[in-house]
Formats: sequence, C-alpha cells, structure tokens
Amino acid sequence: MSENCDFGLIGLAVMGENLALNVESRGYKIAVYNRSTDKVDNLINGRAQGKNFVGCHSIEKLVSSLRKPRLVMTLVKAGQAVDDLIEQLLPYLEPGDVIIDGGNEHYTNTERRTKYVESKGLLYIGTGVSGGEEGALKGPSLMPGGTPAAWPLIKPIFQAISAKVGPNNDIPCCEWVGPRGAGHYVKMVHNGIEYGDMQLICEAYQILKEIGGLSNEELYEVFAEWNRGELQSYLIEITRDIFSVRDDQPNGDGYLVDKILDVAGAKGTGKWMSQLALDLGVPSTLVTTAVYARGLSAVKAARVRASKVLKGPADSSNPNFATATKTLVEDKAGFIEAVRQALYASKICSYAQGFVQLQAASAEHEWGLNYGECALLWRGGCIIRAQFLDRIKEAFDAEPNLENLLLYPYFTKIIEQSQAAWRGVILAATHLGVPTPAFSAALGYYDSYRRERLPANLLQAQRDYFGAHTYQRVDREGAYHSEWLQLRKQP
Repeated sequence: MSENCDFGLIGLAVMGENLALNVESRGYKIAVYNRSTDKVDNLINGRAQGKNFVGCHSIEKLVSSLRKPRLVMTLVKAGQAVDDLIEQLLPYLEPGDVIIDGGNEHYTNTERRTKYVESKGLLYIGTGVSGGEEGALKGPSLMPGGTPAAWPLIKPIFQAISAKVGPNNDIPCCEWVGPRGAGHYVKMVHNGIEYGDMQLICEAYQILKEIGGLSNEELYEVFAEWNRGELQSYLIEITRDIFSVRDDQPNGDGYLVDKILDVAGAKGTGKWMSQLALDLGVPSTLVTTAVYARGLSAVKAARVRASKVLKGPADSSNPNFATATKTLVEDKAGFIEAVRQALYASKICSYAQGFVQLQAASAEHEWGLNYGECALLWRGGCIIRAQFLDRIKEAFDAEPNLENLLLYPYFTKIIEQSQAAWRGVILAATHLGVPTPAFSAALGYYDSYRRERLPANLLQAQRDYFGAHTYQRVDREGAYHSEWLQLRKQP
C-alpha cells in the first residue's frame, strides 16, 4: 500500500466516523480502521464513498498507508482498550511517529502513557475533544496535551478541523495546552463545568415552572430571550429548543420534555473533577453538587416513596409566607429577570471554581497552563461554548495571574448587580420547598470567599480538643496545642 495518507484514525463509532469525515473535508487524505471491519466497509461504501479515504482491515495496513512521520489517532473506549491499542501499534511505528488519544481519558493514564510511548522513541498526544457528534463533524473544540514535539506535527490538521471563532471566524478553538496529561485534565474540567451549567439551568427551569407558573411556550420565549443576551450559549440555545418539541410517539400528546423520566445519567468526568478537587483541596462545590443532584435523581423509586410521607412548606396562600417573597413571585416579568440574574451569577461562580482548580492542578503538575487560551478553546465547538467566555479570556489576558475570576472588575460588577435578585430567588424557592442545590452552593461559595473570617477557628479548636491536631493563632507565630479538658469550665 502506498504511503500517501496524511492521517490515520482508529475507532469508527459515531464520534470517530464524524471526525474522519471532518478531516477529509479539510483537504486531507485519511486512513481508517475499526476492530469490527464491517464498520470500515460501511463507511467506505456509504458516507465516505468517492471521498479521499483508505479503508483498512488491519492496524498494519493502516500504518503502512501513512506518510512519515505517521499520525495515528484513536477514538476508542477509555482505559485498558487504549493501552491494548498502543501495544498493537508499537511494532509498526517508528521513532518520530505520533499516537493521539482522543477519548475521555483520566489524565493520570495520559501522564503514564506519554512517558511510556516517549520511552519507545515515539510521540504521544492526549487530547480533549468536545462538541458531540455534530462538533466532531463540523468543528469541535480540541484540547491537545502530551509530547511538546508532537504539536507542530498535528497543529495544521487539528486547527483546520476545529471550530472557529472571532470577528472573522478565523480563530481556531484548538491550541497547545501543556505537557503529558494537561489536555485531558482541561477537558475534564470542561465537562465538570458542563455538569454545573446543566444543573443550574435545570434549577432555573424548575423555579420558573413551579413557582413562576410558566408554560412550555413561555419557557421557550424566556430562553430565547436569554440566548440573545449575556447568557447566550449552546446549552441555553438547546434548552430553548427542547421546550418547543412535541411528543412524537404514536398517539402522543403535549410536550416531549414532560414525558421524560426524571433520572439523569452520567459518564464519570464530573465525578473525576470533584474527586481531584478534594485531592487538591480546592472548593469546586458546583460540580460536586451537580454530581450529587444526578445521584439523587437516580433514586427515583425512593423519592416516590418519600414524597408520600415527607411534607414541604405551605404555599403562598399561607399568611406566614414572607411578604418579600410574595412580592417577588407575583411580579412575573420581574421574577423571570431575577432568575436570569441568579443563573448568571451562579454560572460565574461555577467557572471561577473551574479555573481555580485548573490553576491548582497546573501548579501541582508543572503544566504551565495558559488560562486565557483555555477559555478560548471553549469559545466554540464545545458543549459549554458561551458568549461570556470572551470575558474570561479578557480577564486572564489582562491579569495572567488573576487569583479568582470573581476579582476581575467585570465579574465583580455583575455579582454586585445580581446579588439582591440571586438571594431573593433562593429565598423564594426555600420558602416554597423548591430545591436549588446548585444556586445555593454558588451563593454559599461567594459568601464564604468574600468573608475575611470564617468559623474554621472553632473547627480547628474542636480538632485540637479531640485529636491534638494543633492550631495557629492570629496574634503570634507558631503551632499551638491546648489541654482543653483541663482548661474548660466545669459543667
């Protein structure tokens, strides 16, 4: 087989097939392989017919079809399957060739694999790929990390196939992230922020529906309006669309969203971010809350049983219903605007937490992440693409060492302007027993972060009392331990 293909791709599930078509559409010749070779044949005889594709029935044939240095991308299930595939590739590759893992992989595996593949004289890339099947076909967000020497080799193709943003639609949502597992870590944080965004939107929906009494038609109009302003984003856009879809089943009636069982799935990246935040000691409370919210949704049968026993508060007809809450809820237009402000303020806190975690991870692993570039990577093609990511890039361009997005004047001002509405919405929901775990977690984070002093002094006193863990003082240096039992006031 002649060595004339520019790129090789292994794994022809929906994402792989669409990404292969994207690569070819940018003027590159691509070789493809799948363990189930019927997928190869179906692609070559179907969507790829007449296009610049080479279908391969073995890894050896795929590698031999590539020009040097060979670029081979895998889009297979994360974990052991990637390790197995690397071992199958190694005998056919030569020093200077590049292996690219485009799956949703845990960054520690990418750290390990980068070192291993480099020890064989090869180059390794672990890249985040975001945007779903549509993004893979039309232009995803790509977050490559790994062997720095591999970046110049894959850069032309990766930036060609990625989403584009900017006034002239010419800025690729793909840039080098950092060494080893940095790319997959950034993708994980992207997914964690996505968890938080989706939970916040769902809470806004429940508040508007149950407290505001909005119909699906009204919800469509509200989200359409929000998508024309500060909240403009892919997730707001698709949420708008969802409210317009009628039940398409035979004899179906009403809107499809109302017929969907309230049990949410998860693939694990949000949990990874939460676990790693705990390891780093950073408060990524929004993603953790969102993960737990999905967990609570999963215990549907238990919730149904509990709903028959556990009672919530009285509604607004009760004289004990707070006057301020009643006033807020009864002004429909004002209430919708208050929910918008609460959503935007909470969203800012969520992204602030995500970037704090990226900063901590970058310092821990010496990745040297560029946070403004990370924001730009998410500006198009990916699930969390949103207008206000331009503001995040602007913030880090102005202050590369910005400690927290909340401290950047633009975001500080938004929070100040939104604070009364934010608190009012949570208060109203609390009075009426409508759960707002993510809204509340965001506000709790903000209120804690803005406090010069927290009650952790008492917590540390407790730890020293029962475990002699010592404590520090505000008025002198050093570590101290007190014999609390002896010093206490006798009961």
